[in-house]
Amino acid sequence: MNLDTLNPAQREAVEKTEGPVLILAGAGSGKTKVLTTRIAYLMEDKGVQAPSILAITFTNKAANEMRERVEQNIGSETKEMWISTFHSCCVRILRKDINKIGYNRSFVIYDAADQVTLVKDCLKELNLSDKVFEPKAVISAISGAKDKLYTPKQFKDMNMSDNRMVKIADIYALYQDRLKRNSALDFDDLILKTVELFKANDEVLAYYRSRFRYIMVDEYQDTSKAQYELIKLLAREHQNICVVGDDDQSIYGWRGADIRNILEFEKDYDNVHVVKLEQNYRSTQVILDAANKVISNNIERKRKKLWSEKKEGELIKIQLTGSEIEEADFIADSIAQIARKENRPYKDFAVLYRANAQARPVEDALNRSQIPYNIYGGTKFYERKEIKDLVAYLRVIQNPQDDISIKRIINVPRRGIGLRTIEKIEDRANLKQESIYSVLIDIETNSDISTKARASISGFVDIIGTLRTIKEVYPVSKLIEKVLDTTGYMDELVDIKNKNEKDLTGKGEEAQDRIDNLREFISIALEFESSSDDTYENKDLETFLTSIALTSESNDEEDNDRVSLMTIHTSKGLEFPVVFLTGMEEGLFPISRAIKSLSESQIEEERRLCYVGITRAKEELYMSLTEKRTLYGKTNVAIASRFMEELPEECIERLYKMKKELSYSKASYNMLDKYTKKYMNTISKSKVADNVNATIKDSNKETNPEDIKLGSKVHHPKFGVGTVVSITGTDVTIAFDKQGIKKINKEYTTLDIL
Repeated sequence: MNLDTLNPAQREAVEKTEGPVLILAGAGSGKTKVLTTRIAYLMEDKGVQAPSILAITFTNKAANEMRERVEQNIGSETKEMWISTFHSCCVRILRKDINKIGYNRSFVIYDAADQVTLVKDCLKELNLSDKVFEPKAVISAISGAKDKLYTPKQFKDMNMSDNRMVKIADIYALYQDRLKRNSALDFDDLILKTVELFKANDEVLAYYRSRFRYIMVDEYQDTSKAQYELIKLLAREHQNICVVGDDDQSIYGWRGADIRNILEFEKDYDNVHVVKLEQNYRSTQVILDAANKVISNNIERKRKKLWSEKKEGELIKIQLTGSEIEEADFIADSIAQIARKENRPYKDFAVLYRANAQARPVEDALNRSQIPYNIYGGTKFYERKEIKDLVAYLRVIQNPQDDISIKRIINVPRRGIGLRTIEKIEDRANLKQESIYSVLIDIETNSDISTKARASISGFVDIIGTLRTIKEVYPVSKLIEKVLDTTGYMDELVDIKNKNEKDLTGKGEEAQDRIDNLREFISIALEFESSSDDTYENKDLETFLTSIALTSESNDEEDNDRVSLMTIHTSKGLEFPVVFLTGMEEGLFPISRAIKSLSESQIEEERRLCYVGITRAKEELYMSLTEKRTLYGKTNVAIASRFMEELPEECIERLYKMKKELSYSKASYNMLDKYTKKYMNTISKSKVADNVNATIKDSNKETNPEDIKLGSKVHHPKFGVGTVVSITGTDVTIAFDKQGIKKINKEYTTLDIL
């Protein structure tokens, strides 16, 4: 095939097909093009059959895009090739063979809300308070254990000195037991149980090792221990493993990603061929120079330097404002001005922030300026009540052992089955060690339940029984219509809508929205039935439920002309002509918990996040900070982020004017030093930037850099107190009490001698 459109590094990555390959793909370097061309090259030039290729990525959107591009390259569909997410891949494997480790192949997949419900049930059974053991925190701990492949016993054994963690291990054990009893898995189980299956059954592992002769993994820097182990098990035989990633964009350590997977890839496999994709097709060289300089301060990284043929470019604009309100007004005013002056649509702009709480003042400012915007991270389609209710019905029809779904719908619409009745039924199920549905079937024999409630329950069981019978002959879309009709769910919404049509409370409008969402869900089922996607062999209810469970991104956001507001984490993989990077302050970015942890690895992850934010910008980048910021109900004096200090002076332009008190004899002092100096005498007794402590010596006299000697005890505005251990010219090496050893230029940094 023709590879003339590739640059030399990209071509090398495509043509090196045998043996382990590590492709270090910098931001905007065309890695998707390389991956899809590599797959097409394997098939067209190397004669590799589609079933022998496994391509793994992290999102459904990325997997679909990859599949479409491959089909464009080779001119035919990729029906027998596995191009999917980790979770989709594992579901296909587990649907076929999970029974070999004692699970039901018709398992359902629990989402976050289902997990919370199940954990609450476990807490109740263990007589533990959900105030002391907050369910989401427990789920996070369990998820972390699964990411590292820890069983409940292993997790307990390693935490015996921590009573709270021992209790969480007990919850974890019961949680897993209840999942199995409900014929359910959570998302972490999809990976965990596949690894468990491979380790327990040599025959199954041998089949997939033999099938997948060529394995490619995208975003390898984001893999967890469990995902790493899964890939290693599969790749061991043929060793034709190609991983693509950027260690400088590893920003998900908090959810289990382990940067060591990509950093130590060359230790895991012999004779690894490394290709660096350093040519950037997104940003100007000015933006890339800033990104390169900031990330170069990280120690744990593979060395690379992004470059672009776009040599000209706007300087990065820095704005200092008095408060978060002024910062938001600056952003709104700038967007309005740039849009008008450069004739840009609003969709060219993105406002990025470290924490979701930063969005509110920006929203207010955009509303005042009548600038349309989208906030990414709102309520997703599949998280809406009516959709979750309907999915719960479908789950029970498919798998009556699903206690969580049973409890959600047993009285929806209302049937006169109260909470106390449900508790009695659940207690009986636990006592008999069987599912709630089994108890419901024999409800007439249960004298603890009132006659009226027994009649309602019998009616519910009849409905489920009827729907379970017709699911074998009805297509999914018709089955959904039958569920809405038979249960009375749609009738109830129509009734609410009609009764409140002229009511100003909004109930009628809300009911109509819910009706529209249910109709949209039927459309999704119709689309599923007509889809040519061969990810699932059958178009039945089981595969439909799997497909929607694995839909991690909803498509309910309109592609219209609006400014995008999102966290930097959310922005990864996206690009915008004009980007505003906000809240560039210590304690906010890097976030306070990273600073207080005294962990250099956490600071490095924050710096990688900054790098990601900078490299989202194609043409123009604005960075802003405030003198004081009110966040989470607290007002704090702000100190400029250390990442601002790391920006190359030649790449930035300050939009604010220096105040008189910020002027110093050394014109070369950068903005950070002047800005920090302004507050040196006022913050010694306060908590700065969300509880980041800074002890400053009270002095009106500026320290002369020449007074700093070997052994001097000094204070740095961000790194705190330290001792000078080496001086080379203007470079001073300081051993800080809490931040370790740093090399600092004494001419460009404010150091106070203590």
